[in-house]
Amino acid sequence: MKTSAPPTSPLVIATRESRLALWQAEHVQTLLRARGHDVSLLGMTTKGDQILDRSLSKVGGKGLFVKELEVALEEGRAHLAVHSLKDVPMDLPEGFALACVMEREDPRDAFVSPRHASLAELPQGAVVGTSSLRRQVLLQALRPDLRIEPLRGNLDTRLRKLDGGQYDAIVLAAAGLKRLGLDTRIRATFDPGHMLPAAGQGALGIEVRTERQDLIEALAPLAHMPTWLTVTAERAVSRSMGGSCSMPLAAHGRWSGSTLTLDAAWGDPEGRKPLVHASGQAEVSTLAQAQALGESVAARLRAGGAEGAC
Repeated sequence: MKTSAPPTSPLVIATRESRLALWQAEHVQTLLRARGHDVSLLGMTTKGDQILDRSLSKVGGKGLFVKELEVALEEGRAHLAVHSLKDVPMDLPEGFALACVMEREDPRDAFVSPRHASLAELPQGAVVGTSSLRRQVLLQALRPDLRIEPLRGNLDTRLRKLDGGQYDAIVLAAAGLKRLGLDTRIRATFDPGHMLPAAGQGALGIEVRTERQDLIEALAPLAHMPTWLTVTAERAVSRSMGGSCSMPLAAHGRWSGSTLTLDAAWGDPEGRKPLVHASGQAEVSTLAQAQALGESVAARLRAGGAEGAC
């Protein structure tokens, strides 16, 4: 049996330098080392890390967190990049590919507050921090009385701002808190039925140059196909709607045997239209079938009054 040549040694992972991004890169490093690869990290700062005074929807969206890492891959300074999949644009630039999607952590949103146990317990007019338009729209649907204020910075910075009294509560991805061992900061998790997560939330994707077939083969054992199929369907909703950080859009898939059920929600950024919900389900075993399910759910969103970004 013919075996492929081992990838370039050592492998270099391009990563952002926040504590969560480093945890994610080190997690992949550990898994690859266990398979006999020599792996080092290249820490980088992205525009998304530098621009902290404006919301992502106003400064360029998801690509702000990945562009510098892609340049490092293109120039050969690194061979792979590990991303939180919810930060990755729906369409990668030419010459780049997702080599694999790894098993998902908890995809739900987490309610974090030093004084209040849940969203329902917040007093009238309480201040809640988030810079996600999706979370803003869904929170306002649940509690129209709340004051939603911008919240930027890495995970530790956001928690510091909360503890400093700038907010009564903040909403974060449960996955990031759990990965950093900060589970105790989670006062409650939102049921997806009440607050749908973002497409790809809680999943890690590994990006490489498309010509690096050797790397794609080396990373294959790290892939988790049920997660990959699920996030492909979720991201297909966003892609079909022209999704970015400038559109309040949620998509969340769940399995029952070989059937994938996909729920999605769209909100009007201006608050003039009510939330639009749509769902669909299908037998899914290939990425193409997952893509088709996502596109069909996006079509139902549009039929219900949702408007695409383009």
